[in-house]
Amino acid sequence: MKRRRSLLLSIAIAALCGGLMASAQSARESDLGIGKLLVASRDLSDPPFAESVILLIHYDEGGTVGLMVNRRTEVPISRALRELKVGGDRSEPVYRGGPVESSNVLALLRSRVQPDDATAVFGDVYLVSTKALLEKTLAKTAGPDEFRVYLGYCGWSRGQLENEVRQGSWQIFNRSADVVFDPDAKSLWLRLIARVEQNVASRIILPFKPR
Repeated sequence: MKRRRSLLLSIAIAALCGGLMASAQSARESDLGIGKLLVASRDLSDPPFAESVILLIHYDEGGTVGLMVNRRTEVPISRALRELKVGGDRSEPVYRGGPVESSNVLALLRSRVQPDDATAVFGDVYLVSTKALLEKTLAKTAGPDEFRVYLGYCGWSRGQLENEVRQGSWQIFNRSADVVFDPDAKSLWLRLIARVEQNVASRIILPFKPR
């Protein structure tokens, strides 16, 4: 009976994850790198990071920088960037990129061609970090499925993130533009953590052979 319940739980989790194009995950610090996605474990209770999904945009021996991609706000770009005099009448919401320097403005752009002054993150995803490029990009018709604005960022000093991974605070997912620009940011963490639990459940019930 317990094995049957485990099997049903695995099936239910799999259904919850349906439709999400997410790559395999790991909990090895050696898998960290630019473009990787951090998914907070259920045990991570630190308020700024609980239930967060973070894209790493900078990673080297000096430290790590990331953007939370699932913290959608209700503030439109036009209002959030009013002081910068950019954004025009853009009604798409801004995202809370992290607790560090919340007035700092960064953006992610999905483009087949690398724009001038943009920094490659992975594949066709680029980081927009200058006002000139931000203005140019906002003037175009790029929608939320290929362009998003973030206020603030996440930062870790040398060795800090690696230590948190060793403690089990984060699951590391492979690079995925579909995850970064997922249309339902509010449920993104729940779907990804369910993917982790689905894999755990699968490993538990794999040896079981129904009679």
